[in-house]
Amino acid sequence: MSKTTLPTQLPDLSHYWIPFTANRQFKAMPRLFKAAKGNYYTTMDDRQILDGTAGLWCTPAGHGRESIAAAVGQQLLTLDYAPAFQSSHPLAFEAAERVAAYMPAGLDRIFFTNSGSESADTALKIALAYHRVCGNPMRNKLIGRERGYHGVNFGGLAVGGIAGNRKVFGNGLAGVDHIRHPLDIAKNAFTKGVPADGGIALANEFEQRILTLHDPSTIAALIVEPMQGSAGVIIPPKGYLKRLREICDRYGILLIFDEVITGFGRLGTKWGADHFDVIPDILTCAKGLTNGVVPMGAVAVKREIYDAFMEKSPAGAIELPHGYTYSAIPIACAAAIATLDIFAAEKLEDRAANLSDYFEQAAHSLKGLPMVKDIRNIGLVAGIEFEAIAGKVGAFAFATYLKCYELGLHVRYTGDIIAISPPLTIEKHEIDRIFSTLNAAIKYVANQGETGLDASNYLKNEQAWAAHQQPDEL
Repeated sequence: MSKTTLPTQLPDLSHYWIPFTANRQFKAMPRLFKAAKGNYYTTMDDRQILDGTAGLWCTPAGHGRESIAAAVGQQLLTLDYAPAFQSSHPLAFEAAERVAAYMPAGLDRIFFTNSGSESADTALKIALAYHRVCGNPMRNKLIGRERGYHGVNFGGLAVGGIAGNRKVFGNGLAGVDHIRHPLDIAKNAFTKGVPADGGIALANEFEQRILTLHDPSTIAALIVEPMQGSAGVIIPPKGYLKRLREICDRYGILLIFDEVITGFGRLGTKWGADHFDVIPDILTCAKGLTNGVVPMGAVAVKREIYDAFMEKSPAGAIELPHGYTYSAIPIACAAAIATLDIFAAEKLEDRAANLSDYFEQAAHSLKGLPMVKDIRNIGLVAGIEFEAIAGKVGAFAFATYLKCYELGLHVRYTGDIIAISPPLTIEKHEIDRIFSTLNAAIKYVANQGETGLDASNYLKNEQAWAAHQQPDEL
């Protein structure tokens, strides 16, 4: 790696507990961004890092959007906060109207949250409360999916199916079950786009499970991601989601789509629901809603669900005793409206759709490289899965992630998988750079053998920064 200028002053790394991060490893080799513009980050040593992940799937319009910054700044000076309970402000209603107009048909009642995790828990609570309001209190069970991710609050954690996220906390909620995830590498390895086979049969397992192990009349909701992002880009086979919709309709079960990752153009359509032509009863979102600038999430419900609360609750009662201090905070509403303006003006969903074939070919150019077990893609997202190494789960992917960073590319690793989800503003030459860098990184790590799995071999300059810290802070 070429020599770079080290920063003259480093932050104290001892106080911040970094989420979803091996903190001790990070503090030995910190990876710090100080600025971002367009599709690039700037590191503390002034290197340009191509953003191959749109932040954490949350900056579809790229970084440093002046219109969003201006909207947020002006809103801070006009109305910085308004109480979220028993009062509100006009921008909350304008933002809800704009979000409703962007939603799939019929999902036009909007509840604002502050994150994808809060959106998931809100959706689950709405589902449970809806059945009670409608006189069906026995519908109190929730069904999630293996390897599903619905945030880190207790409801989402319970219906989520990533065991590593749950094991130190326990299951959290009773009355939760999980159906099988749709990944079948033996049948569908290196499929380009949506796998063609197995969708109906897999969805039918859901029906058999609720008939065999449960009474369907006790199930409140099924929650799934149209594409499982955090689990490593798991794409459902053709017909799978439509069949789930049919089963839910047959037994009166609400279908919830978690679109925190798949929303806002990621799949080449506004929503995963649009891509798969399936409309859920409830849809959750966050991340791209404000282009990652201000924390905000939303839950969209069908009008008949909202109307049930309005019509069946006692007169004068609070229909849904749920909410957050910062629900629809003015600056978040301003950011959301400005973001939706960008999507409308630049047609970012269409841009993603137009680039998807080029992106697909670039992603599958990695087929045949050492350790590459599978490549999955849809829209502007791809997952590269590596062969597992006994006793070293995720080691190859993590080393590849570090090497990519060293080479000027930021990617996301999860288990034995590298995920790519660039801003929708990405250019073709930048797509080329993403996958040529991955090509070089994978080959490098594979050629190093056991040495290549040692994280201390990477990021030499960041290690030099860490040397400035006191030993007890590392």
